[in-house]
Amino acid sequence: MFLKRAIYFFLVLLGIIYFSFIIRGNNNPQILIGAAASLQPALEEFSKKYPQNVDYNFASSGILQQQIEQGAPIDVFISASFKQMDNLEKNNLLLPNTRKNLLLNQIALITPKNNPLSLTNFPQLVQPKITLIAIGEARSVPAGQYALEVFKNLGILASLESKFVYGNNVRETLTYVETGNVDAGIVYLTDAKSSDKVKVIAIADKQLHTPIIYPVAVIKNSKSQQIAKKYLESLQSETARKIFQKYGFGIAK
Repeated sequence: MFLKRAIYFFLVLLGIIYFSFIIRGNNNPQILIGAAASLQPALEEFSKKYPQNVDYNFASSGILQQQIEQGAPIDVFISASFKQMDNLEKNNLLLPNTRKNLLLNQIALITPKNNPLSLTNFPQLVQPKITLIAIGEARSVPAGQYALEVFKNLGILASLESKFVYGNNVRETLTYVETGNVDAGIVYLTDAKSSDKVKVIAIADKQLHTPIIYPVAVIKNSKSQQIAKKYLESLQSETARKIFQKYGFGIAK
């Protein structure tokens, strides 16, 4: 537990230092986007079509929340769950009237592409032949929390806890599966679709977990609020929507 906390706070500090370096090292007007790691492929493609100078920090939503609370100069935050955004809003760290629901996602059970295990559903993870399962660290990674909800509602959580291997974000969880270091993993469907090294075994019934909605907002302490607002608006453009849908995201109403 001590090691997990040490790693967690190290990542928070590292992000703050990284952001400070970017601001000092670049005189061009720009904004910094703190985005859930699951958004990386889609936002990197979108950035090629967006004219403004934008930098990204992709990490778990929990770590990004902590970085913002510690004063990291993030202009726009895109979370993979309400929890982190709600906490920032309660602490009056969001620019009023900028919070919106942006995207939807689903939870997928995946295995390495050439894995011989004959899995077809989530309950089969209790089998003795399944020894290692990658999930996000639930305290800071929303995908990990959703995974625990699925297991709990299926009544299999207690049987699986000893098998868990924790990722610091959902992309790291995906990597564990891609490299064959685990038998299976729980990630967002969008992450699974972004990789040709894994196969999707099953998609969790939406009744088994809280809705996966990605909220977005401008941070109150942003020094480029107008640019940040325009960027947020651009995320709702037809160009952005097509890119998000290409990667498997749903569009929030």
